[in-house]
Amino acid sequence: MTGYAAASADSPRGRLTLELRSVNARFLDVQFRIAEELRVLEPALRESIGARVSRGKVDCRFFLGEPAGGGKPQRLNPEALARLRSLTDEARVAFPEAPTLRIGDVLRWPGVIAEEPADEETLRRVAGELCVRALEELVAARGREGAKLAETIRARVAAMRARVDEIAPLVPQAIAAYQAKITERLKEALGTADDDRVRAELALFSAKADVHEELDRLRAHLAEVERSLRQGGPVGKRLDFLAQELNREANTLAAKSSSAQLSDGALELKLLVEQIREQVQNIE
Repeated sequence: MTGYAAASADSPRGRLTLELRSVNARFLDVQFRIAEELRVLEPALRESIGARVSRGKVDCRFFLGEPAGGGKPQRLNPEALARLRSLTDEARVAFPEAPTLRIGDVLRWPGVIAEEPADEETLRRVAGELCVRALEELVAARGREGAKLAETIRARVAAMRARVDEIAPLVPQAIAAYQAKITERLKEALGTADDDRVRAELALFSAKADVHEELDRLRAHLAEVERSLRQGGPVGKRLDFLAQELNREANTLAAKSSSAQLSDGALELKLLVEQIREQVQNIE
């Protein structure tokens, strides 16, 4: 299922921003675009996402910006200043005519400006809270889409039930009509009116053409689809399996059809199953 979520919060290293984008996929695939200084947090983020999302391609973008109140806290490093002063005095002895250092030169000297040490524990805590907020928003968005897809599938299931109920009364009529037709053909082909031989052939045909078992299994699978939708939770893979079974029964029904009406009904069922399979691919 698709979804988007974003959350931001201040941390000891600056302002953290986490973006999550989800698109349809049969399995879980988490991709990260994360700042190098935050790479240490990736395993925990991956675990948190995997605990809440079981299907779909999830793009996670995690980056660091300036704090909301301005730049990072900074101070002068006394040790670096002392080293620079000592080096300057030695250089002045060697080059007495050299100009003195300007303030800007001093501030640009490596190590003179020291940043406050980052609080690693606080950073992890803030990142964890940020991930929880973003995941809640993402899961809620996916849930809203899932509810709409479930309604679409329920409508297809209702249509299939109605079609099965229309097909069931046609089966005895179709078999009887086809039996009468092949009875005449058998008598012509065999050149005899041997009733025993004809009855044996008709019994064999009736066993092969009987689709009541397929209709019963279709009803059972449709009931299981409805039960899974009512149950909620991650049911996409289960629905995918049930859609395959529905398609199998519809194919068998089409192969055993003994009339144009039964064939048309089987084709309509296959079309509805295919529509269900397309939607199921998008459900977690």
